[in-house]
Order: sequence, then structure tokens, then C-alpha cells
Amino acid sequence: MFENKERSDIDNLGEFGLIDHLTKNIELTQPTTTKGVGDDAAVLDFSGKKTLISTDLLLEGIHFDLAYTPLKHLGFKAIQVNLSDIYAMNGTASQVTVSLGLSSKFPIEAVEELYEGMLLACKQYNVDIVGGDTSASKQGLVISVTSIGYADEEDITYRHTAQEGDLICVSGDLGAAYVGLQLLEREKQIFLENPQIQPDLEGKDYIIERQLKPEARQDIIFLLKELGIKPTAMIDVSDGLSSELIHICTKSNKGCNLYEEKIPLDPMTYDTARSFNLDPAVCALSGGEDYELLFTIKQDDYDKIKGNPDVTVIGHITEPEAGMNLISRSGNVHALKAQGWNAFK
Repeated sequence: MFENKERSDIDNLGEFGLIDHLTKNIELTQPTTTKGVGDDAAVLDFSGKKTLISTDLLLEGIHFDLAYTPLKHLGFKAIQVNLSDIYAMNGTASQVTVSLGLSSKFPIEAVEELYEGMLLACKQYNVDIVGGDTSASKQGLVISVTSIGYADEEDITYRHTAQEGDLICVSGDLGAAYVGLQLLEREKQIFLENPQIQPDLEGKDYIIERQLKPEARQDIIFLLKELGIKPTAMIDVSDGLSSELIHICTKSNKGCNLYEEKIPLDPMTYDTARSFNLDPAVCALSGGEDYELLFTIKQDDYDKIKGNPDVTVIGHITEPEAGMNLISRSGNVHALKAQGWNAFK
């Protein structure tokens, strides 16, 4: 895609030259994109649909560590974490804008690699890059992505609309991204102590990929539409299962019973967590960055989703007076606590 083979300083191109260089290969595919990159603003036409917009900020040293995060993976992840928010509204993602803050340590080739990952994600999820900005940064790499999508008003799903008796469902499995992060951090520390020792990540591809290159669950939105199910409430799992479920219950003014034995865990996640002396269920409850979809459905819809390998029923919504509870494997009742990611700690 890009032709540079040697290190090239960004200041040789300048801001507008860099933007032109990175965006010259963008191909618009969305019928809702009237005008993309190249003017003062993008022009979009959603023909009566409701517009959905979400923004995420990724900061070097806070949200990612370049010691073990390939730039191409980082670019892919930066896009998909934003698209996940649109899918969590039961919407269709269609466009993104990308803004970058770049320190002097990044040559053009590094930015190209980052952008290649972004373009790969856009192609996979069928969205257009329609704008953005670039700036110098004294704090390392800064990535800001705004995602844009649309939905019919009657299809939009919020956090605050769960009803008493609804079933609590989650896509995929949980905890893998957090356990993958523990593995990467361990290997980083070993390398810092002895650079001659090579990372030992053999056989751990799944949990490493879940951390470095997660996949937004657009497929679940398609699945629910196929099954004729509209979730009563939905959120994506970015900060941990407990935190997200508490969001739904608090916004909906409801309680819940979440069953530990029902939480879906991949065997690799389970075994690796145990090797770190971590409780696998706690990794799922508090780890975050899984980007699965947590949603509630009416009990009448259970037969439509029963036995589906991509969705697990993990509990139910209760009256607010019952509280938000985790039922342990042994049957003990514990108050559900949000111990997931906090950006300010």
C-alpha cells in the first residue's frame, strides 16, 4: 500500500502532506457517504435514519504499551473499539474520523503501519474514513476516533430500558483480553530484566489476539435481526462484565441475579488465569476489553436464542429492591461490585 522503505521524518511532509499521504488510498464504499476526506467537513446522507455518534481516545502509556503492541494491531483495535459502541446501540456503523497526535519518535513508516491497521478494520467492517486531524504530541502517541452510524428509531437499543424478568445474555466468552494482557506484561518484565530471553507465548494465540486485536461483534447484531429479537437493553463489555451490568441496572432502575457458573470462559483463559493464581471468573467480571455485547431480552425470546453457540444466558433482571447480585458456584449471594477499568486510576 505504502512505498517508503527507509525511515522518513514526518516534518519533511508537514501536516497536510501527511494527511494526503495517508488518505490517498481511501476508497469510499458506503452509500451514506456523499463527501469524504478532502474538504472542510464530510457530507453524509442517512435518508431519515437516526444518526449514532461515539468517540474514544487512546493514549500511549494509558491504553496501550508499544513495547508489545504492533502498530498495525493498534490501528485495527482503535477502529473496532469505536465501532463496538455503535453495535451496542443495535445500529449499523458506516463512517469514522481519525485524529492522531504524533511525537517525533514516529517516522512516516510507523504511521503508515498504524494506518494500514485502521484501513484493514474499515474494510472488514465496511466503514469509510471520512476525516480527522493530525498534530504534534509531546506525550507520545494519541489516537482519537469518532464512529458514526445509523439505525431506525424503533431499532435503537439503550442501556436504560431493561425490564424486570428479562434474561441477561452475553456474546462470546469473557476474560481473555485481561488474561492476555497479564501474559504480555509478564513477558515484557522478563525481557527488561534479560533482553536475551525470548518471549514465551507459544500456544497462547487466542488470548494474545483478544488483547491486541479484538473483534467488534457486528455479527451478533446481524444474528439478533435474523432471529427476530430486539434486545431490551444493551452495552458492550469494555470495562468488565460487572461494571457493564451495573450500568444497565442502574440506568434501568432494576436489580439482577448474575450466575457465576454461567459466565462463558474459554479453556485457555481459564487455565492461563489459574497459572497466574487469578480467579478466572474475576477476570471476566473485572478485566474488560473483551468488546463482547451484553444485552437483555424478553423471556418470550428465549426459545429463539436457546442453544446458540454465540450467546450465553447468564442471569436475569429483578426488581430494584432485590439488589444487584452475583450468585457463586456454591450458591452464595454476593453484592455485584464494579472493579473494572478506571481511566483515572
